[in-house]
Amino acid sequence: MHIVPHDNRNQPIVDREHALVPYVYFNIVHLKAGETFDYRTPGYETCIVPATGTVTVETAGEMFAGIGNRGVDVWDGEPEGVYVPTDTGARITAQTAAEVFIAGAKFAETLRPFAVRAADIDKVQYGSDDTKTHRKIKHILGAAYHDRVGRLLVSELYTVGAGGWSGFPSHKHDTDRLPDETRHDECYNFRFRPDYGSGLQMLQRVDNEPGDAYHIMNRSTVLIDKGYHPCCVLPGYEMYYFTILGGQSQRSLKQYFQPTHAAQVHTIPGIMDMVAKFK
Repeated sequence: MHIVPHDNRNQPIVDREHALVPYVYFNIVHLKAGETFDYRTPGYETCIVPATGTVTVETAGEMFAGIGNRGVDVWDGEPEGVYVPTDTGARITAQTAAEVFIAGAKFAETLRPFAVRAADIDKVQYGSDDTKTHRKIKHILGAAYHDRVGRLLVSELYTVGAGGWSGFPSHKHDTDRLPDETRHDECYNFRFRPDYGSGLQMLQRVDNEPGDAYHIMNRSTVLIDKGYHPCCVLPGYEMYYFTILGGQSQRSLKQYFQPTHAAQVHTIPGIMDMVAKFK
């Protein structure tokens, strides 16, 4: 499902118990310097990540100041975030003008909040220009936090260079059938540089049968409920997407590569390092 760019007026773009992707939650909040935003998501743990600007987050009796250091856009510095436990109120106060992502996943237990600083970000770069699959991933809530987070995985993905494919070889994660695959709902929010760039999101629900394709633009949101889902950016442009994964039964992600294209795993340098970072 493609949600076209729009002014969401600080209201959830993907609310709790969404019909297609009930295991994830997503909001974008815009604040002027000094403004505040309060929220609470019963049944969902969340992570606050400034796309741009700097904020202070108060939650569960703790204060995390100076979160976020990016200026112009998501390419301008490293991400930072704050984990907010399930069913716990949070207040975001903008120290500067800020655009803030709030990512969430369904989870019943209430854990403890913590901050993820730029130095804590787990990075992996893989692929190659020759295979048109060169990309960088910055894990905000990755495998390093399995003991502190319930079901939520949060990362930022960048194409390296101008043009190319991401999420290839095509894979899916829509069915709990370990050890081969886990059910993880997924949500993307895309950005392009320059911002008039665009790309394509594929969604092929059955191997070797026609699927759907969405023309994605700057600030497009895409929901992945089931199927194989590679995406690409036009030549001459860079692509970024904020990625939220919510697991049904566990946090660790097990991808199932599309049988038709699975052999391509062996042609892409470093791809198994990427896979390991989501486990």
